[in-house]
Amino acid sequence: MDQQLKQLMKELGEAINESLADSEQIADVVAKIKKGGYDIFLVLEATIGVSKPGENTDNTSLVTTLTSNPELKISEQDLKFLKSLRIKIEDGDAA
Repeated sequence: MDQQLKQLMKELGEAINESLADSEQIADVVAKIKKGGYDIFLVLEATIGVSKPGENTDNTSLVTTLTSNPELKISEQDLKFLKSLRIKIEDGDAA
Protein backbone atom coordinates (compact mmCIF):
# COMPACT_ATOMS: atom_id res chain seq x y z
CA MET A 1 0.00 0.00 0.00
CA ASP A 2 1.48 3.36 -0.96
CA GLN A 3 2.29 6.04 1.61
CA GLN A 4 -0.49 8.41 0.51
CA LEU A 5 -3.12 5.69 0.90
CA LYS A 6 -1.73 4.77 4.33
CA GLN A 7 -2.05 8.40 5.41
CA LEU A 8 -5.62 8.60 4.11
CA MET A 9 -6.53 5.39 5.95
CA LYS A 10 -5.05 6.85 9.14
CA GLU A 11 -7.11 10.03 8.64
CA LEU A 12 -10.22 7.91 8.12
CA GLY A 13 -9.61 6.08 11.39
CA GLU A 14 -9.15 9.38 13.21
CA ALA A 15 -12.35 10.76 11.66
CA ILE A 16 -14.29 7.68 12.81
CA ASN A 17 -12.89 8.03 16.34
CA GLU A 18 -13.77 11.72 16.47
CA SER A 19 -17.31 11.12 15.23
CA LEU A 20 -17.82 8.48 17.93
CA ALA A 21 -16.29 10.74 20.58
CA ASP A 22 -18.67 13.55 19.59
CA SER A 23 -21.75 11.34 19.71
CA GLU A 24 -24.10 12.45 22.47
CA GLN A 25 -26.20 9.36 21.81
CA ILE A 26 -23.28 7.04 22.59
CA ALA A 27 -22.37 9.06 25.69
CA ASP A 28 -26.00 8.94 26.90
CA VAL A 29 -26.28 5.17 26.50
CA VAL A 30 -22.93 4.59 28.22
CA ALA A 31 -24.08 6.81 31.09
CA LYS A 32 -27.32 4.82 31.41
CA ILE A 33 -25.39 1.54 31.53
CA LYS A 34 -23.07 2.91 34.21
CA LYS A 35 -26.05 4.33 36.14
CA GLY A 36 -27.48 0.79 36.12
CA GLY A 37 -24.43 -0.30 38.12
CA TYR A 38 -22.40 -1.84 35.30
CA ASP A 39 -18.82 -1.24 34.25
CA ILE A 40 -18.51 -0.94 30.50
CA PHE A 41 -15.80 -1.35 27.91
CA LEU A 42 -16.19 -0.75 24.22
CA VAL A 43 -14.29 -2.61 21.51
CA LEU A 44 -14.94 -1.74 17.90
CA GLU A 45 -13.56 -3.50 14.86
CA ALA A 46 -13.47 -1.99 11.43
CA THR A 47 -12.27 -3.60 8.25
CA ILE A 48 -11.74 -1.26 5.32
CA GLY A 49 -11.21 -2.60 1.82
CA VAL A 50 -9.72 -0.49 -0.93
CA SER A 51 -9.08 -1.26 -4.57
CA LYS A 52 -8.67 0.66 -7.78
CA PRO A 53 -11.53 0.42 -10.26
CA GLY A 54 -11.12 -2.61 -12.51
CA GLU A 55 -8.62 -4.38 -10.23
CA ASN A 56 -9.06 -8.05 -9.45
CA THR A 57 -10.67 -8.31 -6.00
CA ASP A 58 -8.06 -10.93 -5.01
CA ASN A 59 -5.54 -8.06 -4.78
CA THR A 60 -7.76 -5.80 -2.65
CA SER A 61 -5.92 -4.23 0.28
CA LEU A 62 -7.67 -4.81 3.59
CA VAL A 63 -6.88 -2.86 6.71
CA THR A 64 -8.29 -4.10 9.99
CA THR A 65 -8.15 -2.42 13.37
CA LEU A 66 -8.02 -5.62 15.39
CA THR A 67 -5.14 -8.09 15.45
CA SER A 68 -5.22 -11.62 16.75
CA ASN A 69 -2.88 -10.74 19.62
CA PRO A 70 -3.49 -7.05 20.41
CA GLU A 71 -1.40 -5.03 22.84
CA LEU A 72 -3.18 -2.21 24.64
CA LYS A 73 -1.57 1.16 24.05
CA ILE A 74 -3.55 4.23 25.04
CA SER A 75 -2.62 7.58 23.52
CA GLU A 76 -3.68 11.03 24.69
CA GLN A 77 -6.29 10.99 21.90
CA ASP A 78 -7.60 7.65 23.20
CA LEU A 79 -7.89 9.08 26.72
CA LYS A 80 -9.78 12.10 25.37
CA PHE A 81 -12.18 9.80 23.51
CA LEU A 82 -12.76 7.58 26.55
CA LYS A 83 -13.27 10.62 28.78
CA SER A 84 -15.90 11.93 26.35
CA LEU A 85 -17.74 8.63 26.87
CA ARG A 86 -17.34 9.07 30.63
CA ILE A 87 -15.01 6.07 30.84
CA LYS A 88 -12.14 6.30 33.32
CA ILE A 89 -8.87 4.41 32.80
CA GLU A 90 -6.85 3.47 35.87
CA ASP A 91 -3.34 4.98 35.90
CA GLY A 92 -1.60 1.61 35.51
CA ASP A 93 -3.55 0.77 32.35
CA ALA A 94 -2.26 3.57 30.11
CA ALA A 95 0.82 2.91 27.98
